[in-house]
Amino acid sequence: MARNLLIVWLINALALLALPYLVPSVQVDSIYTALVAALLLGFVNTLIRPLLVLLTLPATVLTLGLFIFVINGLLFWFVASFVKGFSVQGFWSAFFGAIVYALVSWAASALVFGPPRIVVVRHEAHRP
Repeated sequence: MARNLLIVWLINALALLALPYLVPSVQVDSIYTALVAALLLGFVNTLIRPLLVLLTLPATVLTLGLFIFVINGLLFWFVASFVKGFSVQGFWSAFFGAIVYALVSWAASALVFGPPRIVVVRHEAHRP
């Protein structure tokens, strides 16, 4: 469990390091910066994002779920404002950076961990 968490953290940091090559208006200075930013993004997405999603539920429903992308971009921009060496040049850079970061992270995790396993448990009726 802890090993998988560390692997996901490293994958997310590597995805952040790849991001400036895909979205030039996002800059990550070093692997240390990427590790810190990935950790903070994980905490923000775990603790703050669910509250924001709940508070903005009417806007999310009204936009058929597209407002989630705005929330992700704002949180991405928020974390970049705290981490020295991780910079995002504006809202649209954060918006597209968050989308590309999520896609790269998802693809890398899928390559490392493989497809998700689905376990089906069947309970058969007991016959006397």
